[in-house]
Amino acid sequence: MHAWIIAGLVIIVVLFGGAWYTRRSTRRALLRFRGRIDRFKLASRKSVRERLLNDPVIAKAVVAHAASSGEPQSVAWKRVDEYVHEIVPFFNLVAYYQIGYRLSERVLNLFYKVSVEHEEAGALDRLPRDSVLVYLINHRSNADYVLVSYALAGQVAISYAVGEWARAFPLEHLFKAFGSYFVRRRYREPLYHAVLERYVQLITREGVTQGIFLEGGLTRDGLLKSPKIGLLDYVLGIAREPAYRSRLYVVPVAVNYDRVLEDRSLLRELASREGRGRPSRLKQFVEVARYLWWNGARLVARRWKRYGRAAVTVGAPMPLEPWFAFNADLFQLAKPERRARVQSLCDDVMSRIGELVPVTPVPLACAAIQSFDRDFIPRADLLARMLEMRNALLELNSRVIQHERGIEETFDRAWRMLRMRRVLAQEGAGYVVLPRGRELVSYYANSVAHLLGPFEAAVRRRDALPSAVLAEIH
Repeated sequence: MHAWIIAGLVIIVVLFGGAWYTRRSTRRALLRFRGRIDRFKLASRKSVRERLLNDPVIAKAVVAHAASSGEPQSVAWKRVDEYVHEIVPFFNLVAYYQIGYRLSERVLNLFYKVSVEHEEAGALDRLPRDSVLVYLINHRSNADYVLVSYALAGQVAISYAVGEWARAFPLEHLFKAFGSYFVRRRYREPLYHAVLERYVQLITREGVTQGIFLEGGLTRDGLLKSPKIGLLDYVLGIAREPAYRSRLYVVPVAVNYDRVLEDRSLLRELASREGRGRPSRLKQFVEVARYLWWNGARLVARRWKRYGRAAVTVGAPMPLEPWFAFNADLFQLAKPERRARVQSLCDDVMSRIGELVPVTPVPLACAAIQSFDRDFIPRADLLARMLEMRNALLELNSRVIQHERGIEETFDRAWRMLRMRRVLAQEGAGYVVLPRGRELVSYYANSVAHLLGPFEAAVRRRDALPSAVLAEIH
């Protein structure tokens, strides 16, 4: 009898102690970061589920689905319930800040030197308290989720739209605990999209800050991709109620890396899509195993070196109220015409993101290498070309990381990475681009190609001139 009493007391102490520790951790996280926490994020999944299941728009979609598919409405409602369970996260403040932030801090700083720059310091603090922010981001790596969350942890807790790739244990539970919701790519069923649209609009109305990768997927060739309008179109739908038009802001965010962890895999996917074939699964497995073994050994031997820079530029918030005023008839238009205008908005935001892309040492060096169109480049010529390009970028107000450094120091930081990746080899007074390195040179050069396009074209024309003509010019 006494044993049962003691066991009961222990359970009570553990439960109350756990609750106390959770509350204490939550308060400490809020005090430490002072980030913007959207209250609706803390709503239970049950309450969100009830609101979606009682949504009249979803009810109409169920009737339409049943009529078109021949399924009973009860089966269609069961399908809706499954979609809700799949999409809706369970945000946990302690998991986001106490676990997620600390883990991301350690992992990111293990691999990279992280740079965060704001186009206008304090711009987000000057926005109205009831503003609804949507962060629109270019997508270079799956590490973008971690990098951007880490960069903005002191300002806001972001809810991401995450693709199906993360619906595997334990990633699914981690992402949902961090407040992210899942999206099925290329899944065309209208009922599913009705549920997803109403969920996105529900959290937008409630002021939840969202992060959307505007390109809809990772870039395979390093170039900025054309924007996808789907999720942003859902978000803009709340502006059918005029009161929301003045509250909506988009925040362009640009990311870039000296090394994208999955760059060779992305290039293989590109080659496969273009019909150039790809290595067997066995060969890919061997490469991954070799990478893990080699880098694990370097960690143990304390010879680990970071992969250079991971950089984030947070742009100034863009109010959408002027855009809605200019497109006053937006919601009276037929769907194709309305979506065409949303596409135009997305194109403008994508151009803004492109202007903000940070230029780190490896992309700058690769852009210079690619501009020569030859495999051997004298060191003096390469440094001179990098300096020309950096000066041109600065004149265009581009975000060149650590631009105050000497060009030799910038190149030396890029050289360490390019040598380690077997992209470049030193030979005499210059460098040789190795056969397997050419595609990586293009991949990283492409990340800043939109900034250097006119300049690079002019340089190529100049290089093509005969030496006698060049002498006359000088």
